[in-house]
Amino acid sequence: MAETNGGVREPHGPDHDEEGPSARGDHRIDIAGNASGTVIAGNHNVVIDAHGSTVNLLPPRERPRPVRRERVALVPRRQREPVGREADLEELESALHGHGLVQLWGPPGVGKSTLLRHAARCLEPGPDGVLFFNAAHREVEDLAQEIFEACYEAPGYAPTGPELRRLMAGVRVTVYADDVDLTPEQLRLLADAAPDATFVLANRERSLLGEGGHLELRGLDRAAGLELLTRELGHPLPQGELVAANELCMLSLGRPLLLLRAAGLAGFDTSGEVTLPRPAEIEGLLPLLLDRLDAAAVTALHLLATLRDAEVDPVHVGALCGVPEPAVVCGRLAELGLAVVTERGYRSVADVVPEVRRRSPEGFPADRLCDHFARWAALPTTTPAQVADHGRALELAAELAEQQGRPDLAVRVARAVSPVLAQSLRFGVWGRLLDQGQNAAQQAGDVTARAYFTHEKAIRCLLIGRRVLAAVLLAEAVVLWRQLGDSEGVNAALNAQQYTPPPSSLTPDAGPPGGDVGTTLGNDAGTAAGTDPGTTVGADAGTAPGTTSGTDPGTTVGTDPGTVPGTDPAVASGADPGAASAADAGAQPGVDTGGAPNTPVDPVTQLATNPSGATTAGGAAAGGGTTAVGVGALSTGVITTLVGIVAAIAIGVGIYQEQASNDESPTSSTSTPSDELAGVWRDGQGNVFRITESGDGSYQFKMQGNCGGSSTVEITGSSGSYSATVPVWDESSCGTTVGEADLRIDVDSDGSSADVEMTEKSDGTWKCYTCGTQSWTRLS
Repeated sequence: MAETNGGVREPHGPDHDEEGPSARGDHRIDIAGNASGTVIAGNHNVVIDAHGSTVNLLPPRERPRPVRRERVALVPRRQREPVGREADLEELESALHGHGLVQLWGPPGVGKSTLLRHAARCLEPGPDGVLFFNAAHREVEDLAQEIFEACYEAPGYAPTGPELRRLMAGVRVTVYADDVDLTPEQLRLLADAAPDATFVLANRERSLLGEGGHLELRGLDRAAGLELLTRELGHPLPQGELVAANELCMLSLGRPLLLLRAAGLAGFDTSGEVTLPRPAEIEGLLPLLLDRLDAAAVTALHLLATLRDAEVDPVHVGALCGVPEPAVVCGRLAELGLAVVTERGYRSVADVVPEVRRRSPEGFPADRLCDHFARWAALPTTTPAQVADHGRALELAAELAEQQGRPDLAVRVARAVSPVLAQSLRFGVWGRLLDQGQNAAQQAGDVTARAYFTHEKAIRCLLIGRRVLAAVLLAEAVVLWRQLGDSEGVNAALNAQQYTPPPSSLTPDAGPPGGDVGTTLGNDAGTAAGTDPGTTVGADAGTAPGTTSGTDPGTTVGTDPGTVPGTDPAVASGADPGAASAADAGAQPGVDTGGAPNTPVDPVTQLATNPSGATTAGGAAAGGGTTAVGVGALSTGVITTLVGIVAAIAIGVGIYQEQASNDESPTSSTSTPSDELAGVWRDGQGNVFRITESGDGSYQFKMQGNCGGSSTVEITGSSGSYSATVPVWDESSCGTTVGEADLRIDVDSDGSSADVEMTEKSDGTWKCYTCGTQSWTRLS
């Protein structure tokens, strides 16, 4: 096992001590900065391409096997020891010993980041190490992925949520996260992603009331404030300035940021003695400081203020501002309390932005920003990790371009960085840039870019488990690519469609008349079109091309019922939901059988095979034949000896039809207890089935195989955690049971979805190659 140690890359600035080469590359994904590459997200192998990404399903045996690092030591940059924080540090250390989640909170400028960085370096790390990062404008999924990459060697791989929790179980690292702007529920999700880690989170306000530890950071007392002033001045305070210094400490409420600014304005009188600004000037320190800046510092601060709270590496400051020594200039701004030095670069202090805007209302030119970042992202030396680190700056550059009436520039920068962000596996920031690009393409009338962003948004939805929304977006992408006469784009979108639910399961909720944007689609874990930040299905309507609100669920206007626009007409539209045509019913993902996308597939496990009959990545046996393990599925090609593990899927068709006949939409059910398992569920492949309560703390449902064999499975558990043992049938002999598999179901706290994991219990004579994890969505 590998060990990672050392600190992350340190921007040049005040108090920088070089400690040797950065260890950041030890755990970040450093794929070449071109527009193509291959990554693996969960069960999917994705080929990232600037034209439109393609995706294939990976059987478990071909998925990466992450290697645990022995120890993690990713600490922040070295800094001078904070003044007057000895008691706060002791209190924080005490909270760490008693809680798995600790919040450090306080107003801006009080010194939270300084104390957090100091604690990460000097307090005892967890048994498996320590990790520090900045969490501003980053989704829970991206933060969890960063923790995973720090603790495991698995380049280019993003595990699913349940797999991530399984891998992180037992990893006892201490995670320090600065600038956390997450809701209480998101904070809990982050902590759940690494259940045995200890988290110390710094933010402005306390949000986790009644749980975890907390420490409110207040301003420095008078003695510590005077000590800080003396240290920053580099000279002892003259006796004549002690009164002014005491008043500055009082009026600043002991906030180190204001005292830094006061020290920056200090001068010398005719006798050479230090003179501090007068206490009456404490509220007007900013204008006085800005008046003293030279031209290079003014230009650099103008850029940082334009990009607001985005972190920018000094190299970009130098290129955009023409500053010969940008690190020195930015370091000086940080010393004056006008900028903040972070692990990724520098950003403007929040209260500096309005003052700079008052002086320079125009903002930094959007064309220079977008041109620079687009060219930089395309450089072969630019890594996906670097682009992801500048995600906030890229968002703001695109936003500024739209504000200045240049959506074409926003399209350019979003399209340039999209492939690289996909390779970074930071799906949150990738999604935000895709949303911006799609909106800008709509404004600019750029159909080609709109097709690209729609296609990539669909791929992203597929990778993060929003499969129903992915199906709708892919349908739109097919239409757009065909309008452009782009066969390559059409083929890529059609290929991805086979991993989405069948057309009959795309069941919109009853929404506002006319199909307003925001209509919920298929109850995909509660995801509505447009609820994925900035997401609109179709960009201008909120519905898939050709669909009309109010039609039968899944029916597309102008096509046979259940057919998604742009798919091969060979899809059997009039058949029972979940049933395939005789020609295509058994097609497995990744196998070219001549069938259309969206062929129904077994929702839990598609294939399992004897060791003597190894399957290919797409589910084909060595002889080239395939077999289907799905609802009413027919095998195609040469049927070889296969062992299929069959889960509760066959009864799903009947349940779905029964509810439809009673005019009860599965997605419009009333709320249910958060830990109750009984009800109707949709699995990861879009099939529907029912779990019934059979007694106190026990449930049951039926499993059925291709040959008609069935078995009633008993489930036990409570409080959201359930387990069962399911049979494994040898499909080649129609009914012979060859073994068992363990089924684990973890229902989410709100009861709307569940993480499901199936693990084989083999004696070595058979192998379940598709046992693994997936998500279920509650319908009622």
